[in-house]
Order: sequence, then C-alpha cells, then structure tokens
Amino acid sequence: MCLGALVDAGVPLNDLCQKLALLGISEEYQLRAETVHRQGQAATKVFVDLLQSSSPSFPKPHHTPHRRLPDIEQMILQAKLPPRAETWSLEVFRQLAKAEAAVHGIAPEKVHFHEVGATDAIVDIVGTCLGLDWLNIEQLYCSALPTGGGIIRAAHGQLPVPAPATLKLMEMGQVPVYSNGIDKELVTPTGAAIIVTLANGFGSPPTMTLQKVGLGAGSTDLPLPNILRLWLGETSGSQVQGQQTRSTQETVAVLETQIDDLSPQAIAYTFDALFNAGAVDVFTQPVTMKKSRLGVLLTVICPPEAIPACETILFQETTTLGIRRSLQQRTALARTLQSVETVYGSVRVKVGFDGDQIFNVHPEYEDCAQLAQQHQVSWLTVHRTALETWYSLEGNRV
Repeated sequence: MCLGALVDAGVPLNDLCQKLALLGISEEYQLRAETVHRQGQAATKVFVDLLQSSSPSFPKPHHTPHRRLPDIEQMILQAKLPPRAETWSLEVFRQLAKAEAAVHGIAPEKVHFHEVGATDAIVDIVGTCLGLDWLNIEQLYCSALPTGGGIIRAAHGQLPVPAPATLKLMEMGQVPVYSNGIDKELVTPTGAAIIVTLANGFGSPPTMTLQKVGLGAGSTDLPLPNILRLWLGETSGSQVQGQQTRSTQETVAVLETQIDDLSPQAIAYTFDALFNAGAVDVFTQPVTMKKSRLGVLLTVICPPEAIPACETILFQETTTLGIRRSLQQRTALARTLQSVETVYGSVRVKVGFDGDQIFNVHPEYEDCAQLAQQHQVSWLTVHRTALETWYSLEGNRV
C-alpha cells in the first residue's frame, strides 16, 4: 500500500525497479502496478510477484529465503542506494529487529526474520524509502493507527491482531491507536516499522498547501475503502519534487551584542531560551570593551522569521541596550540522523552529505555522555567506538 501510494503520487515505477535491482535479488520477484477499485474508489495497487528460482535456497514460488538482520544490512549497504534511502532502510529494519527481539526475548542481531525478512517485505521497505527520497520528503506525519482485530496465521502459528511485533512497534513509537470495529489485520509489522521509524509525529495533519494525493490500494475489500492516502504538501521553505537531497543555499539572520555586566549563569539561561525560540546557533567570544572592560560578544544565528522572538529574548534576559542585525547567505549540507548499536548501547550519529558524497559524521554528545557514565568509561571511548561502528557499517564511503 505504501508503494502504491508513492507510485500514484508520481514516483516512476521504472525508477524504483532500477534502484531496487541494486539489492541483488531481482531474480526473486517482479514489480508491477495496476489501477484497481476499493469500495468504488480508484487507487494504485503495486504487486510484488515472487518468481520461481532454481537456487537451492530459493526452490519454490512464495517460499523466499529467510534472512537475519546482518544479512539485510549487508544487502542494503552493498547496494549503494541514495544516502537518505539507505539510512532510512537500515533504520526501519533495525527497529523491526528490536521489536521482534523484544517479543522473542533474544538479541536483535539474532532475530531470524520470517515474513519481514522475505523478498516482498524487503522490496516494500526499501522501495518505500526510495520513493520518499525521490519525492524529496522532508517531514512525514501520520494519523492515529487502527488496531484491527481477529486472528492471523504467521510463521509462529496463529497470532492475535495486532501481531505481537506490530503492537511492540506501536509501543516503541508511542503511537496513538483506535479501533474501527474491523476484525482484520490493518497494520502489519512491516507497515508499523516504516511509520514508527520515519514519522515525525502522529495526529492531525500539519499546516500545508496540499499539492498531490497518492492512493495506494490494499489486497482485499473491507467495509471501509482499503486505501492508504499519501498527502503531499508544501510549507514555507520546502518543495515537493523528485530530486536527490543536496546542500542548500539559505538566508540566515546574524544578531550581535556586547555585554559586560551580566552573570555567566544568566547568559547560559539566555542560550537555552534562544534555542527554544528557533535559533540555529548561539555562541559567545571574549572581547575588550571601552575603558578596557572585559565582556562577551553574544552572537545569534537564526532564520529571518525568528528575529523578533530572538531579539525580545536578548532584551528581556540580558542587560544589552542594542542589537546589531544582518542577513547573510550560508550553504547548508543535507543531514540525517541514524542510530548505530555499539558495545555500550545505541548512539545517534548525525551525517552531513551533499548528494552521494558524505562530508561529516558526528556521534551525538548526549548519547555518548550518557553511555560513558553508565559504563564508567571515558566519553572519548564511547565517541570513538560509535564512529568506528558507523564506518564499519557504512563501508567507509567518505
């Protein structure tokens, strides 16, 4: 349904097929799309048809190889997908592994995927990430999810709906749920992993100008139209179009003021207030002012629309009597945040890139500090381990 909604919204099926072929499993499936009707509404249905193979590990149609998380990670990394699609795909599968591991009481890397490690699930997850990247989606929001009901058959026998892994993912993502009275599986583990990993929030749609609606059809008819609706919208400063994420040129405001009669604690408090108001960066530099008084130069970098709020904070929280203002152009790398599993625990890593070229890889300070205290090791040790883990997973592509 995710693939159907993306194709219906304009993602070329041929482009998806070409990039999915980089995974090296093209002999296991065929991708096709059709227009179908669900309760009288037209929508796009994408089919992942499993193919016959003579391989001993893939002997029959509809019986695809079972894979573990390391197998899938290696497959994705070797494919050299666009950076965001690669990062998203890896993180979706890692969240899925965490959920399955919690359900079965084992380590994530030991999870032996069944349905979710099969060919169609890999195509669904990686294809969805590729489609979102092609549309250059910057933020993704989701409505509350229906719980569904009844019983399903799975690799581990009969299971209640929501399936245990689906329910765990909903718990992990603190997802709002509701019942619409339909006793069917309405959210699969694959779908739950995609939305829990990639959604910025749940609930009402954000304010936007609606540009396009993509409709992805499910396999069966239900009392309600079995359709996933993808709303593509534009907010100030964002575009909805098919292009690879690259560095951007943008205008920022630079606010400056000198201060020589304020407590350092007050300046620290001002820092937090400015960041909460939308400042991109805040910093101070020591300066010598008139009559040789020692002071600080307080500089705020913020979006132009945040100028009034930031200036108000500077006047309220400091002793300044005047603020200088200028507009400057800056080049900003595209960036994404992913997680790596180290021997000390999970560490978020910020990756800065331009197209296919990665420039910056930096573990988050707070994560390293928390794990360093927890394991009684140095911060540098955790930081270095996170970097080494990231490079080993990413194949050192910088």
